[in-house]
Amino acid sequence: MSKRFLLRDALTQFPPYKPGKPPSDAPGLAPYKLSSNENHFAPLPGITEAVAAATQVPAAYPDPKSAKLVAEIAAYLDVDPSEVVPGAGASEILSALTNITLEAGTSVVYPWPSFEMYPILASARGAEKRAVPLLPDGRHDFAGMLAEIDDTTRLVLLCSPNNPTGPSVRTSELDGFMAEVPAGVIVALDEAYWEFATDAEAVDGLAAFRKYDNLVLARTFSKAHGLAGLRVGYGVADAEIATALRQVVAPFSVTTGAQAAASESLARVGEVLVRAKEVAATRDRFAADLRDLGFDVPDAQGNYVWIALDDEAAAAFEDACAAQAVAIRRLSGGVRVSIGADEALDRVRAVAREFAAR
Repeated sequence: MSKRFLLRDALTQFPPYKPGKPPSDAPGLAPYKLSSNENHFAPLPGITEAVAAATQVPAAYPDPKSAKLVAEIAAYLDVDPSEVVPGAGASEILSALTNITLEAGTSVVYPWPSFEMYPILASARGAEKRAVPLLPDGRHDFAGMLAEIDDTTRLVLLCSPNNPTGPSVRTSELDGFMAEVPAGVIVALDEAYWEFATDAEAVDGLAAFRKYDNLVLARTFSKAHGLAGLRVGYGVADAEIATALRQVVAPFSVTTGAQAAASESLARVGEVLVRAKEVAATRDRFAADLRDLGFDVPDAQGNYVWIALDDEAAAAFEDACAAQAVAIRRLSGGVRVSIGADEALDRVRAVAREFAAR
């Protein structure tokens, strides 16, 4: 079919991002959405009040620099404010990173499966995508990624904990990898779920940032802080990289309400981290129950669990959960189940028991 308009050819190289499905209706059952890794807890006290107070004049633009929030993030992390870049979620930071590094004739290396935006962003910039399959245990294949880096490579994307499979990058893995990556190649560590990680060997992104000038952290208030609907995140980068990122981040992308909510949540970060560890404890019990039933569940370090299944079984598992008014996320090679209310997880356990009995 011929095109009516002069659109970029790159648009044919990737599908649009597909968000997690909403739950289906089932008579007599409360619906639960476990398909988008959302935080199922109610907002911390003070969050909704902060948003309401900040948005009383909706006609006014937000602070384009998010100066107060940036200063607070910098103080919390003990970095210079010039190294903090705010954005509409970690996704905008990742998008900005691809925007300052990738173009036709360049390449990007990333693990796969991982966050679905990686190939979309790379294709949108016209870069060559070099997706490196994960190891059988769901971990990054660092040797494989190093083998894909050449003179055209401008960016490497890492995900810790990896979405959707769950394992965190370990300190020894990152140190060995960074020792081999050319100094001019930017390495992004996507830490959207870092607060949920309990593996003693999981990399401390902030400590790694202080060791490697070419390492950029992408973090978010969406997950552990429970502010996904407000779209606020940030990058931590060398001042030179951070300056370039600010050039391409959309003006006013972090709204006044989002800035206020993130500021209030950061002030209560101790409570946020306690909640994250409560989610992690529930996650570990859920993962153990699934393994006891015979399912292949990799090490889970985010607020979700990955169940490795062939595509036919994954579709059937998703449908069975939908019949119980629970939405989960089916992807190639398995299903991802976000940690949510006990009732929702119990329904998934029941589905898993039925599958295991077959």
